Amino acid sequence: MTKREGCFAPVAASAKVPAARLRSRVALSRDDVVMRAGVVALAGVLLLIVGLPLWSLLAKGFEDKTGAYVGLANYVTYFSTPALFDSALNSLHVAAAATLIVVPLAFLYAYALTRAVLPLRWLFQGISLIPIFAPSLLPGLALIYLFGNQGFFKGVLGGPIYGFDGILIAQVFYCFPHATLILVTALATADARLYEAADVLGASRVRVFFTVTLPGAKYGLISAALVVFTLVITDFGIAKVIGGNFNVLATDVYKQVIGQQNFSMGAVVGMVLLAPAALAFVVDRVVQRKQVALLTARAVPLVPRPKTGRDMLFTAYCTVVSIGILAILGMAAWGSLIKYWPYNLSLTLDNYEFSNFDANGWMSYFNSLEMAVLAAVGGTTLMFVGAWLNERTRDFFIMRGIVQFLAFLPMAVPGLVLGLGYIFFFNAPGNPLNFLYATMGILAINCVAHFYTVGHLTATTALKQIDPEFESVSASLKVPVWRTFSRVTAPICLPAILDIAIYLFVNAMTTVSSVIFLYAPDTKLASVAAVNIEETGATAAAAALCIVIVVTSAAVKALHLLADRYLLGRLQAWRRR
Repeated sequence: MTKREGCFAPVAASAKVPAARLRSRVALSRDDVVMRAGVVALAGVLLLIVGLPLWSLLAKGFEDKTGAYVGLANYVTYFSTPALFDSALNSLHVAAAATLIVVPLAFLYAYALTRAVLPLRWLFQGISLIPIFAPSLLPGLALIYLFGNQGFFKGVLGGPIYGFDGILIAQVFYCFPHATLILVTALATADARLYEAADVLGASRVRVFFTVTLPGAKYGLISAALVVFTLVITDFGIAKVIGGNFNVLATDVYKQVIGQQNFSMGAVVGMVLLAPAALAFVVDRVVQRKQVALLTARAVPLVPRPKTGRDMLFTAYCTVVSIGILAILGMAAWGSLIKYWPYNLSLTLDNYEFSNFDANGWMSYFNSLEMAVLAAVGGTTLMFVGAWLNERTRDFFIMRGIVQFLAFLPMAVPGLVLGLGYIFFFNAPGNPLNFLYATMGILAINCVAHFYTVGHLTATTALKQIDPEFESVSASLKVPVWRTFSRVTAPICLPAILDIAIYLFVNAMTTVSSVIFLYAPDTKLASVAAVNIEETGATAAAAALCIVIVVTSAAVKALHLLADRYLLGRLQAWRRR
């Protein structure tokens, strides 16, 4: 190389760098446009399936039966009608009582799972999750067999089981696993150094519990209390089955819409039902913002050591609670096999011939399977891709904020309220989407919208664990953003994707309140069919249909666990060192 050539070689090389950077920026800009267009489309979808139905519900509350604007007249009528207003007080009463019972029970159970050395710990943990796989009306049916007018233990409670007592006991069963899951997570993140310091200082166990354990779990306790309160106040199935003359907000909505065809008053009751759930959600968000990390990089995980007395005590406690859960489930299963309660207790499978009790027969069950699969596949795709778009799009803060708000909104909306909003929005004559009403599609869409927040949070949490440098490196190599998503992001997040899919499937199988207003004769779901069968007095057949749902949900969850253990173990071997 000549001297002259050597002088100009760096200049030529440097001239190529800006050109390469310019092409890279053009490629990045192209990706940015695609990502932002995706965020806008996601905002439109969420507005369509969440925002507009709720707006339609709000507007309907200011109209009379003919659709004329009447201002606050419906709300004045509601609050001046003692029977309707008493339902709100009843809902608050039973929700507060259930919260005060469930949270301490769940805290002790979670404490035993995380701070004691239990034999068969996995079994106790699995039993605590059983109510999640059942429709909410199952514990109500079981309690009728146990404490009803013709139950085994009638009169033991000092009065009829129908009403406040029945709803309360059934809600304790139904809400227990939700509180336990939250509190297990809260108690699992403990720093062993705090307990070692307490031992060195000679603090008593009671003082350690009140100065270290409880403060560390206080945010979990608050979240668990708010979740239980919201679940109880918005549940429909239990109150419908065992409520008797004890009216609550959820059954009032059903009576106004289905019984009296008074959609305007139904909208008012729905908005009243929305208020406490929304308030609990806001309080929970405020509490979570104040939470600080308890497990730092220097923390030492707390590993419980065997202590005979403590372990025996907590084993006995978990055994008693587990027996209570299994007793309710077992009573429902046994009742589904009884020929004619309580006069002929011989076993039969006739109650599983659903065509004898409902025109749809087994078709309702297959409808539930179809809807659950649609919700799981479509909902998981929407939730994960949507979370990825909102998380990885650069800048575009206003639109991403709108998406975040719409994604969090369903958490504060009871299923009955959302379902009622779907009636007013999708059934409107001028809506071009009117063709979706009373189809399997609207049931799946409603289910995805109802449970959107949890799936979105799960996907966002998984995506935050992936370094954004993957996208930066891909962009510098001129790899399209969608290819990076399909080859890197999605495979890494596969466990979270499966978790979202299973969550949607199980909830789609068990939900009652969100779909009770939306089904047609040929799209009736198993959970709704169980409610209708119970209304005819065929309690055994309703229990049988609930047991089928439980078995199906549990089987799908078992397949999920096997996939986690074997399939993902091979596909994600890179996770093991």
